[in-house]
Amino acid sequence: MTVRAVEVIAEADVIAYHSARHGRSIARSIAAKHLRDGHIEEALIYPVTTESTDHPGGYRGALDEFYETAAARLAAHLDAGRTVAVISEGDPLFYGSYQHMHKRLAHRYPTEVIPGVTSISAAAARLGKPLAEADEVLTILPGTLPEEELTARLTSTDTAVVMKLGRTFPTVRRAMERAGRLPEAHYVERATMSGERTARLADIDAETVPYFSVSVVPSRIADLSPAGTATAAGTDMTAGTATAASTAAGTATGPATSTAPATATEPSGTTTGPPRTAEVGISPTPDEAEPSPHPGEVVVVGTGPAGPLWLTPESRGALAAAEDLVGYTTYLDRVPLRPGQRRHASDNKVESERAELALDLARRGRRVAVVSGGDPGIFAMATAVLEVACQDPYRAIPVRVLPGVTAANAAAARAGAPLGHDYAVISLSDRLKPWEVIAERLHAAAGADLVLALYNPGSRSRTWQVGKTRELLLEHRAPDTPVILARDIGGPEESVRTVRLADLGPTQVDMRTLLIVGSSQTQAVRRDNGTEVVWTPRRYPEG
Repeated sequence: MTVRAVEVIAEADVIAYHSARHGRSIARSIAAKHLRDGHIEEALIYPVTTESTDHPGGYRGALDEFYETAAARLAAHLDAGRTVAVISEGDPLFYGSYQHMHKRLAHRYPTEVIPGVTSISAAAARLGKPLAEADEVLTILPGTLPEEELTARLTSTDTAVVMKLGRTFPTVRRAMERAGRLPEAHYVERATMSGERTARLADIDAETVPYFSVSVVPSRIADLSPAGTATAAGTDMTAGTATAASTAAGTATGPATSTAPATATEPSGTTTGPPRTAEVGISPTPDEAEPSPHPGEVVVVGTGPAGPLWLTPESRGALAAAEDLVGYTTYLDRVPLRPGQRRHASDNKVESERAELALDLARRGRRVAVVSGGDPGIFAMATAVLEVACQDPYRAIPVRVLPGVTAANAAAARAGAPLGHDYAVISLSDRLKPWEVIAERLHAAAGADLVLALYNPGSRSRTWQVGKTRELLLEHRAPDTPVILARDIGGPEESVRTVRLADLGPTQVDMRTLLIVGSSQTQAVRRDNGTEVVWTPRRYPEG
């Protein structure tokens, strides 16, 4: 308990605490030695906890009525000039029962809230593992969330604590497993209290899990053992008035050991500052590639067209869990630096070599993320990885492909809804296929009156394809067909504009531009606010 909490309890006239119908209060048991005979005790006993109720307002109605009654009981003491201390285990404003009193009383009476030691801090202390370090993000989740939501959030965060286990434990365990976090997850029950238990989450029997337990996925950066002797005490209170006190105390003892956080190393040298590049084809030597305690795998991740805003939770999790990142330098630079990760960057024209490096690393037991732009399966790295993975000696290495937001979808969203009906996706690059094939496909798609999403329309070395494409499409489309020019979508130089097909020219595009050519039904409309939207109706005229 904090010194301030002890002081306020000593000064209070009334000590209030919540409990279930059995009448036992954890908060009161923690503060018991600081209570005196002269204290007036107000036991605020919940009418229901998890069971059903016949209250006409249902479970929520029963609790709301209880909170109103409990607040009125405390208000009667306050109106009589008595100081009330509401004691709460942990921190009163963190999933605490006191907050319901606070909402009803704090605006009417002078109130002081004294922060306490949360179960999160206590659990981390008892495990002797840091919760978060450097730029890691800690996510706190109630186990009562749906399994899909828990899985998504566990996948995308760096570190996590899941509260309120008990009967939610099977759901939480499944979510941990689906998110790939089960091997990292720890279990803490009644931290700092009698009956404390800690273990790996995977080893816990669901039938033995009480409500007062949490799951901790600690920092990946550092792994510190319990050190020395530490006593954590926390309480919150409001005095003179209403006081909320949070109670928690404990002593953690053990050998003082510390492991320094691993540093991110690359074959090319240090990783302080911007990530350095290592040419693909130069894989780490056996000395550089530390043995991994798990089987290796390759996950091909799409970063979306620009970066974090369009990165899926699953992709975030894969990038965070990877020991090695392999990719085109521009795409790797979108991924935050993480201590312990190796980066293998290269030019954009060595897809097969990049794939082979990733698979070689995975064969050594490394978890490898191949970083791709947009969606990795659309004109990107997934095909290159799978082509190599289907050859000896890589056939047994697990390969997963995670979807991403592709440039066509991002550009369409910025423009309106031009892909609202059937559409075709074609790359205008003739580096990997002959122009004759491209022209044939353009004719077929345009003749079918499909909207066209055209990738790779031009570059410094390819300047004539756009003009040729315009001529070809005008054989099938009206000159005023809307064409969207979307450049650097989601990036600092983003621009979206619409031109007539007849006015489309090679100087308007580069490799960062995507073209969307409307069908005969696509509309370009300027709305009253001055913005122009392009959309393709979902209905197509008969005949």
